[in-house]
Amino acid sequence: MDTIVSLSPQMLRQRQGHQSTASSSSSAWAITTARIGRHLSTASSCSSPRLLIKQRATAASAPAQKEKEVVFVAGATGRVGSRAVRELMKLGFRVRAAVRNAQRATSLVQKEKEQQLLELVECDLEKEPQEGIVSAIGNASLVVCSIGASEKEILDVTGPYRIDYMATSKLVQAATAAKQVEHFILVTSLGTNKIGFPAFLLNLFWGVLFWKRRAEEALIASGIPYTIIRPGGMERPTDAYKETHNLVLAPEDTYVGGQVSNLQVAELIGCMATNRSAAYCKTVEAVAEITAPLLPMEQLLSAIPSKREQRPADR
Repeated sequence: MDTIVSLSPQMLRQRQGHQSTASSSSSAWAITTARIGRHLSTASSCSSPRLLIKQRATAASAPAQKEKEVVFVAGATGRVGSRAVRELMKLGFRVRAAVRNAQRATSLVQKEKEQQLLELVECDLEKEPQEGIVSAIGNASLVVCSIGASEKEILDVTGPYRIDYMATSKLVQAATAAKQVEHFILVTSLGTNKIGFPAFLLNLFWGVLFWKRRAEEALIASGIPYTIIRPGGMERPTDAYKETHNLVLAPEDTYVGGQVSNLQVAELIGCMATNRSAAYCKTVEAVAEITAPLLPMEQLLSAIPSKREQRPADR
């Protein structure tokens, strides 16, 4: 018999101390998209993330551990993030999808079988304290961050600073504090470390590239093994773009322009999740070109130099 529960971070941490992660019966990971139940914690936890999960009442008890197949995705309802969630589930990963409102995230689940691989965690990175974000990350060993200020909020002067930099930095700090996080994939933008055209024009959006670069620096300084993806323009290409344009990867500060589809970036995230050694401490620029040869993503990724010597524990 299944029971539906809504957990505060405090209760979630207590639950994680008694939850089994070794048995395949943990396929009880599933979502409920309604905000149900009342707050079960004190008033001070009202702004903390709430885990919305369908739980097997007969689950066995065992100490919680990190799980390499669990991925925490911030920006899970965005154009890149939602596609990344689906790609990761296709590859067999279990996904903890951070969303501001679970009721608006039902489109993340398209097939019944995918529900066994997805949890929705309500977590506002701007408002949550570090402890709440750590609880939201849970036992994930990989964090994917694809958040960014909305181009629709052109009048929001502080958007890029608050979201592209501050919210991302808070997630980096929480991932560091979580201890079990082994890799962090950050999606930024082409041109974050350049001046002149076209970076100058993009920075007219309240310094968005400047703040994305500050977020990159925060991740690199954290010491967590990382991969930074700097995609080209993703506004125009549709998911069918890859049928005529093949993916090209290059080291940082190679390109000044180019386009790539959201789906191609999501597939690249999936490739990095399954090939973390090949993605270790790299900054990768991604565009798609008609004239480029069709090559395996693993081959393209392996050709990019790492910025840090890989430690045996990270292999």
